[in-house]
Amino acid sequence: MLFRNLTLFRFPSSVLADLEALEERLAEHVLHPVGAMELSSRGFVSPFGRGESELSHRVGDALLLTLGGEDKILPGAVVNAVLADKLDRIREEEGRTPGGRERKRIKDEVLTDLLPRAFARPSRLQAFLDLKLGWCVVDTSSRKSAENFVSALREALGSFPAVPANAESSPRALLTAWIAGEPMPDGFVLGDECELRDPVDAGAIIKCRRQELEADEIREHLKTGKQAFQVAVTFDDRLSFVIGEDLVIRKLKFLEAAMESLEQGERDSQRAEIDAVFALMSGELHVLLQRLGEIFSLSQVEA
Repeated sequence: MLFRNLTLFRFPSSVLADLEALEERLAEHVLHPVGAMELSSRGFVSPFGRGESELSHRVGDALLLTLGGEDKILPGAVVNAVLADKLDRIREEEGRTPGGRERKRIKDEVLTDLLPRAFARPSRLQAFLDLKLGWCVVDTSSRKSAENFVSALREALGSFPAVPANAESSPRALLTAWIAGEPMPDGFVLGDECELRDPVDAGAIIKCRRQELEADEIREHLKTGKQAFQVAVTFDDRLSFVIGEDLVIRKLKFLEAAMESLEQGERDSQRAEIDAVFALMSGELHVLLQRLGEIFSLSQVEA
């Protein structure tokens, strides 16, 4: 359950009062099986998996949540094939070609017929709330998926005024300065991956992997006006990741120094394992989020 990507939202301390009744609120918004005539269903499920009743899990000042989903798989090729058969039958039997409105009506009939027989694909999206720092951290690099999680939590609570992470200074300028040779913040070391872009629309994009980022060839790209949109870094020899100018963290890895404490203990159940992993992960990310807040001057949200 270690998160691999982080999309960040900030929430005010006023939210803490609403979270006191979180379990009861989530119970009113649990995942229900997708209906016969529905395309999808969303709702909260237990972070501990099937058969468990708790819809949230707290360790210290960190709160773990899981949003479940079921989406009907209805390939466009299948819909179009059935639609084509029906249109061909009308042409053969009635000697005419259906117009636009009729085609739409027939397509709706095809969807109505196919939906109850379509398979449902399950999904899970995890997030945790850092209650001390006021961060909602969603395990995805997709802004849309992260917004969907926040919207679901907002609906459950009635109010959840979380906003995407916002820097008071330009993240792109800072990332570019790092690979241009300016000193890195304490604890941070450049990795071996970056994405450089010409800031003009439809400009050139350079993606580098397994590349020394302080090499002359990288500097030459900077001299031509390209800027860093993503840069790989290592933090305190405990975490490595790629951070973007959108402040989304991708390819997050927990390194050996961070994982040592997890490997030392023996746990006799899946619940104990999840508890231990979440405690480790939330603790490491708490420190990281605190440092990123300082480095990028990330805005607070007023209560």
